[in-house]
Parts: sequence; structure tokens; C-alpha cells
Amino acid sequence: MGSMFRSEEMVLCQLFVQPEAAYVSMYELGEAGIAQFRDLNPHVNDFQRRYVSEVRRCSEMERKLRWVAGELPEPPPPPKPSKGSLSPREINILEERIDYIESEIQEITRNARNLKSDYLSLIEFRTLIEKTQTFFQDHSAQRKISASVQIYNNDAVLGHLGFIAGVVATHRVPSFEKMLWRISHGNIFFKQAQLEKPLKDPVTGHELLKTVFVVFFHGEQIKLRVKKVCHGFKATLYPCPATYKDQQDMLSGVVSRIRDLEIVLEQTEQHRHLVLANIARDLSTWMVVVRKEKAIYHTLNMFSMDIVKKCLIAECWVPKKDVHLVNKALDEGVKATGSPIPSILHYVPTCETPPTFNRTNKFTKGFQNLIDSYGIASYREVNPALYTIITFPFLFAVMFGDVGHGILMTAFAAILVIFEKKFLQIKTDNEIWNIFFGGRYIILLMGIFSIYTGLIYNDMFSKSLNIFGSSWRNVYSENMLPNHSMLELDPKTAYINTPYPFGMDPIWQFASNNIIFLNSFKMKLSIIFGVIHMVFGVTMSVVNFNFFRKSEMILLQYVPQILFLLLLFWYLCILMFMKWTMYSAFSEDPAYGTSCAPSVLIIFINMMLLKSSVDNPPCRAFMYDGQNELQRTFLALAFLCIPVMLLGKPVYKIMVARKRKQQYQETVEDGGTPENNAHGKENMGEVLITQAIHTIEYVLGAVSHTASYLRLWALSLAHAQLSAVLWQRVLRMGMGTSLLASIKLYVVFAVWAFFTLAILVLMEGLSAFLHTLRLHWVEFMSKFYEGQGYAFTPFSFSDILEHDDEPITVESNGGLHE
Repeated sequence: MGSMFRSEEMVLCQLFVQPEAAYVSMYELGEAGIAQFRDLNPHVNDFQRRYVSEVRRCSEMERKLRWVAGELPEPPPPPKPSKGSLSPREINILEERIDYIESEIQEITRNARNLKSDYLSLIEFRTLIEKTQTFFQDHSAQRKISASVQIYNNDAVLGHLGFIAGVVATHRVPSFEKMLWRISHGNIFFKQAQLEKPLKDPVTGHELLKTVFVVFFHGEQIKLRVKKVCHGFKATLYPCPATYKDQQDMLSGVVSRIRDLEIVLEQTEQHRHLVLANIARDLSTWMVVVRKEKAIYHTLNMFSMDIVKKCLIAECWVPKKDVHLVNKALDEGVKATGSPIPSILHYVPTCETPPTFNRTNKFTKGFQNLIDSYGIASYREVNPALYTIITFPFLFAVMFGDVGHGILMTAFAAILVIFEKKFLQIKTDNEIWNIFFGGRYIILLMGIFSIYTGLIYNDMFSKSLNIFGSSWRNVYSENMLPNHSMLELDPKTAYINTPYPFGMDPIWQFASNNIIFLNSFKMKLSIIFGVIHMVFGVTMSVVNFNFFRKSEMILLQYVPQILFLLLLFWYLCILMFMKWTMYSAFSEDPAYGTSCAPSVLIIFINMMLLKSSVDNPPCRAFMYDGQNELQRTFLALAFLCIPVMLLGKPVYKIMVARKRKQQYQETVEDGGTPENNAHGKENMGEVLITQAIHTIEYVLGAVSHTASYLRLWALSLAHAQLSAVLWQRVLRMGMGTSLLASIKLYVVFAVWAFFTLAILVLMEGLSAFLHTLRLHWVEFMSKFYEGQGYAFTPFSFSDILEHDDEPITVESNGGLHE
């Protein structure tokens, strides 16, 4: 958990690697994922770098593998475990294998498409002949038109009626017919018939709706015009004979060719499936190998070349704990090549701010992502994610407290956690599913905490659980109860004076003042939790001040801030506890009876407005002696903290600047060399303005942030009332003892379950989640968290392969990103 409390210490390393050992060393570093490399050639064009040809070769192999993957009928199996880096000879063999596979599949696909095109043409031709036979028939006397196509008188041709037959797309038929009519001035006879079954395009596989047509005409000029129109409308013309006998002979030949072609197509498809099945077994493994090699050469292009020493020079950020792994990777590279010259690593001193790296696991990763969404932590500052693991689900549960809804949420998250290995193998682009699965441990804790707070509220689907028996007893007779719908229970006589062992007493479920009681209870709890949360956030700034050696800020910033918060708002919480303990129905002093219990809010408002209160016997204006004087003292001290917050830091910086100036002058007078001021002179005007903004923000924020925690009360009350409405207005509609009522209850329960899941679990859960996120980002983290850092993005094969659909790009800061 050390890395979760604070980001890990980073060091800037410089590597000197022999070119022969660079590939293996980078492979080991990519597997480890511990080094973020910097681009040492920011002004060099990508096409002028040392390994640009290798990158192009890998890109080409990747393109071919993607094309082959697109030809597979189903996704390939997952890649096999890697045995290590491949040698240049093995890479060349793999490249030749990929080229051969691509050419083989292209040839098989090309032949299959040609065969399918021929098959489509034969099907169209067969259908055309069948339809044309009906066109040439006279339905009244079953006499063929072909007899009158040519009219002979002795040996001289007296007249000639020609025709053209073909197939055209169905959606073009109306325009096609209209154009034929226009170019022939109505001197044509057009017959058409649509194909019953759609055909498949041999290239795209889409369905094609075709229509068979025959155009009868007279004269060669019209014939030429008809052919031009057919060509313009992309109609396919077929040589159809005019006589019935010739048509039958041609039809039998076409049918025979279709049968032969179907056998050839089936054999071709079987061969294609067999080839693709053999390729699919290793396709994912090859893709992983190619992408790793491409990433390695992308990273090597960031290295600079020392021409004199003939070695590659690299700079990278590495966690200090993992430097030994970098040395091990460099040694592996040297050992693999057998080079006598070792690779060298040494630290580089720098004033540059290192990247922020928090080492996480599958449980803490989701909480860390919540914090990183607000802003990456500044280098080595306190990480709020560690405390968010508890505070986030707890504050969520305060708003979502219901045993039943918590069980539903816990069950859903438990399924994701138990079968997470199975779900990890399923890659999907569904963003909603990825969010739910990525936050499965957050949802699990939110559900468990919701069950706990639901037991505290004693609320399960808007109903109470009577586990330990009520601490109240009935003081009315059985004759009085049926005649009165509203009866009061006096605590002096009806309360056993033994608190309910755990949570809320179930009798409040039947009380008419249930909402009033819970309203006051939850509102006070939300203020108490909010003040504790903010006090904890302010206190965390001390840890940062100690670590960054700013001990003066503890007195100048933390002390006035925490005093301001405690003297005003923690005092308000103390008044709440005092009211709960001091006032009771069993008190012998009437001044401390329930009727004299004051409003804590009114007391706090009078304190802030310096208003005095008057006793109203037997009730007292104040809860204890000297309360008015103590409150005025607290208020004065709180307001005295404001000028300390406003002027403390600027005055301290002015004093430090004067002291440095004095030391500088003394050093010059003594003839010494003054120390170089790395930070330079600060503009005091900017410091004053910045500090004034921070002071106003904190003072006003202390009020607004405390009020912001009232959302815990508001959403909890809204959630409980929505649950009660669903029970009373929906589920109770199906209550009854008859058979019809049972059937009705079956339907009503389905409606109730749907709205419970859709509204109370999903929508209310999302609303409570967003409000909890805001309370952490604004009310809690603003007290100590800067979030001005940048993330550590190491050269890691796992990250690259996880986003295998994104192109790899090189940024100027040296990071390899997806």
C-alpha cells in the first residue's frame, strides 16, 4: 500500500546499448513495462529515423494479418503464450509465411468470386430462358410468337421483328422502361418478370433483386438505341434463341453447367475454409509478435546514435524500485547476442518533474481511475485513492441505504468478480459494459456498505425488519385500538428505556411522524459526516507539507484552516451530540425535557449573527452555562484565522526574499561567489492575489461545502420515499387472497421489480454515485490535492496489445502511447 499512499519515487536513467543487443533488451523491457522512454530526436522527421524501414515492414505485415483476419468466418482463438523474442531469421521466415498466406487466400478468393460471378450469370440466364418462354407464347391458342418473328414470302424476307433479352436491377425497371419508350417513340414492345428469389452479389454478398426483360422492336436503328440504353442502365444481355426448341436445348445445357459449377463451388469453399482454419490457429500469435516488434522499433527510433562509440543512447523514467529489472533486461540483451561489451545504465540528475506512478492491482485500479479522472496527482503528493476505498462506498451507502437494493447491487458485482476471468476474455466495444466491469470492485463495496446502512436505517424495500423486537410497548387496550386510527405513545410510559440493539427501531415504520424523525436524524448525520470528511482532508495537507519540507505552511495555512473549521462547524456537530444526550423525556429537570430541546440550526445562526436569546421558562435559551461567551470567543478566533490565511504566506515569502537578498549582498562584499537562485524572483503582487483567492475560496467553501454534504440527507430521504411509493402504489395493487388476486400479483410483481431495478437501483444508484464523486472531488480533495502531475506511461506490451485496434504514435515527450 506504500505506492497507493504516495506515488513511487522515479529516477531518470540514461542507457548505453549496443545496436545488436538493443532488440532483445527492448523486448524484455516491453514485457516488464517499467520504463517510459523520452524522444531524443524530437526534430527528426519520422521518415528519416534509423529503424523506419523495420517499422514499415511491421506495418505491412500487420496490414496483411488484419486483412486475413477479416476473411475468417469467426474470430481466431486467443494467442499462445510467448516463448521470448524472435531472432531476425525467424522474423524473416514469418514475413515470408505471411506473404505466402496473403497471396494464397487472395488467389482462392479471386477464383471463388469468378466462379460465383459465372454461377450468378448462369442463374440469371436460366431464369431468363424460363421467363422468355412465357413471353413468346400466345396464351389463347398456345401459339409461339417465334412463328411470326420472320415472315417469308417464297424466298424473300417481307418483314423482320427483332428482340433483345436480358436482366436489370429491379429498382431501375421504371426508369429503364420509360427511357426505352422515349428513344423508340413508342415503337417497342416491353415485357418483364421479376425473379422470385433474390440473388447474392459475388463480391459483397448482399442480396440483389433482378428483373428479366424482353424488348421487341423493328429495325436496326432502334436495336442500336436499345443496346445503348441497356448499357447505360447496367443491364446484362444474354443471347436468347427465338424458337421454343432452341430455348429448351439451351436451357438443358445451362442447367447442366450450373450443376457442375455448384460442385466446383462447394469444393472451392471447402478448400478455402480448410486453409483459413489452419491459419486461424496461429493468427493471433503472429499478430502479437508483429505488434511487439513494431512497438520495439518505434521505441528504438527515439534513441540517439553515438557515431564515435557506435552505441545507442536512451533516456527513460523508471521507478526506483525497478531499476534492477532494467539492468537485468540490458544483461539479457548482451547475453543473447554474445557481445563482449556490456550495456551501461546510470542516473541523470534533472530538475524536471518526474511522472506520477501509483502501482495498483485489479482491486485498487478502479478507485485510482476515479481520482485520475479529476487530475493526475502531482509527483509524490498524497494519493486520495487509498482513503477513497472506504470513504467512497460509505458516503454512497449513506444516500443509498437499503438492504434489498444493496443485495441486488452486491449480487451483480459478485457475479462480475467471480467470473472475471471469463469476462476478461470477451473483448467488446460496449462502453457501458466496460465501465461496469472496470468498476466491479467499487460496485461490490458500494453494495456491501449499502446493506450495512440499510440495516442502520432498518429499511428493506421500504419495509422494516423486526429482528430484536421493539423497544416500545403498547399501552392501549384492545377495545381502544380499533376505534382510533391515530394514537400517541408517550416515551415515559411506552418506551422501555432500552435502545434498539442495532439500527432503527421497527416501530417507526408505523409512526405518523416517521418522515419528520428520519428527516432530522439523517440531516444531522450528513452534517457530522461532512465535517469529519473535510477535517480529514485539511489534515492530509500536513502530510504533504512535511514531505515537501514546508513546515512553515503548517502554522501559516493548516493551523488557521483547521481552527476555522473546528471552531465553527465542528462546534455545530458537538451541539448535535449534546442535544441528543442532554435532553430526554425521562429528565427530572423540565428545562432538559424534550419540549425544551432547542434547534441547533437556530443556535448556530444566532451565533454567526451575534444575536442574543432570552429564556422562556421553564426552557433555557442556552444549553449550558457560559455558552454565549464561549460561542463569541470561538467566532472571534475563527475570524482571526482569516487574516493569518490571507497574509501569512505572502509575508513569509517577503521575509525569505529579504533574507536571501541580504545574504547575497554579504557574499558579494566578502568577495565570494553567490549561490545561483534557481527559482528566481517571485512577483509578490501575484502571490498576494493568489493567496487572497485561496483564502476567499476556503472561507466561503467551508460554508458551501458543509451545506453540500446535505445531499447525503436529501438523496437518502428521496430514495426511501421512492421505494415506499413503489411498494404502496404498485405492489399493493396485487395484494389479495383470491385466485384472481394471485394472478394479478404475478403481473404487478413483474412491474414492481422492473421499476425497482430501472429506477431505484440503476437511476438512483447512478445519481448517488455522481453525488459521491462530487463530494470527493470538490469537498474532500480540494483541501489538500493539487492534481497537477502527468501519468507514467511506460513502454509496455500489455498496454499496447490491450488497445490493439488503435495506432501507435510517438509523442515528443518520449512516451509511447495508444
